[in-house]
Amino acid sequence: MSIEDIFSSKGRVRILRILVEIEELNISEIARRAGLNYTTTNQHLQALENAGLVRHKRFGRIRIFRFNEEDSRGKLIKKLIENWETNK
Repeated sequence: MSIEDIFSSKGRVRILRILVEIEELNISEIARRAGLNYTTTNQHLQALENAGLVRHKRFGRIRIFRFNEEDSRGKLIKKLIENWETNK
């Protein structure tokens, strides 16, 4: 996934901001905080996971998503988001 694909979607950017700030959430809570429906949130999370920026773990039927800070691009995106939010 290209950088244009990541940042061209307000939904994906909202999800990244939420996960950078909160760290771990289930899909329903991410959808609620992002103002998106479940299906759209799931599609964005899948795209972000395919790009290596988000990871998930399962607890039975529940999936918990977290921002992947181990990815070098993820580290840069986290810094960008944190700096952007700090300097409003």
